[in-house]
Amino acid sequence: MTVQALSQAAGRKTGERVHGRDILAIQDTSEIVLGGPKMRQAGFGPVGRGGFLGGVLVHPVLAVDAASGELIGLADIAVWNRDKPITAHHAKRPLAQKESQKWLNGARRAGEVLSKASRITVVSDRESDLYEDFACRPQNVHVLIRASANRNLANGGKLFDHAATLAEAGGVTVTIAASPGRPAREAKLALRFGPVSIKRPERGMPTADLKQLPETVELHLVDIREIDAPKGIEPIHWLLLTSHMIEGFGHARLMLDFYRKRWIIEEFFRTLKSAGFRIEDAKMSDPAAFMNFAALAAIAAVTVTQMVRARDNPSGQLLAEAFDPDDKLLLMVICKNYQGKTPTERQKNPHPPDTLAFATWVIARLGAWTGYYSKPGPATLARGLRRYHAIKYGAQMAGGIV
Repeated sequence: MTVQALSQAAGRKTGERVHGRDILAIQDTSEIVLGGPKMRQAGFGPVGRGGFLGGVLVHPVLAVDAASGELIGLADIAVWNRDKPITAHHAKRPLAQKESQKWLNGARRAGEVLSKASRITVVSDRESDLYEDFACRPQNVHVLIRASANRNLANGGKLFDHAATLAEAGGVTVTIAASPGRPAREAKLALRFGPVSIKRPERGMPTADLKQLPETVELHLVDIREIDAPKGIEPIHWLLLTSHMIEGFGHARLMLDFYRKRWIIEEFFRTLKSAGFRIEDAKMSDPAAFMNFAALAAIAAVTVTQMVRARDNPSGQLLAEAFDPDDKLLLMVICKNYQGKTPTERQKNPHPPDTLAFATWVIARLGAWTGYYSKPGPATLARGLRRYHAIKYGAQMAGGIV
């Protein structure tokens, strides 16, 4: 069992589910912090500021339906440990020797794993704003990246200055999701868009691989600015760069919708860490074993995140996008047991058996949710999923014996 093998197995399942669909491949990195000096002595590399703490890094690529927002599955997962000291200066190392290579690897894997999709758009945040990401994207993949660098343009101007000169194309009101310490709120956004030609960065002494890239890359920008933000709230300002052609306000609005779905990967990280599996509390001192464990936990965290999003059956997502075909019958048996012989309406599973919402109700009951109070969260669903797999294993063993 290796991280690569686990990733490939999960990717194969996801790849079969995306056939003919418009897919967002959302990627990001999160540090898994395991402890201080003891973890560093055990061989875990530095994470966090200063490198005092030890842990590993995980970099998932999630496949999401661009229209419905359904989380379809895991396209790729990379886990690594910074166990080797780096001696060469960052600017002098080729990209293949930098962690930044993860963004290109994620885009490449998305193009391979999700090749049956009608369209693939890799979505990522400011950390992936690298010239290489635009210049080296796979032919069957578009990119949508939030700009971080005020890039030089082919016409001699600067990216941020140019964006500010564009005419406002229209406005839209959106709901900004709640986050720790910040309640949900409505935001009025003004959109601007236009083509840009960005220049290859010089970076003092460019590496040989950077010099081999084209001198310019043709992109489109979508500038998103909040109007009349509440007092004390920093106004939203997102500048998105994309390989998509933006020919009107509708296309610009679509890019905004695509980028906002990036929040799904934050929900996934929360499930993997603090709200669901609490992977950072694992007591393991072997880095290699922990990286395999982290990959397994990531695969399970995708399923739990899928269930959290499917609790109210908003889009009718199918059961088969999170469970195996032979799970349906077992889930129906468990559901019948929880409902009892004469259930009230409140005690019944309200969802069709072919939907992921049906499975979510069953898994939540296994996780000790009563069905009477607030919606089941990641911790409840993670607990229920562990119990379900134990029941399934027992049923398979009994079937083999009998």
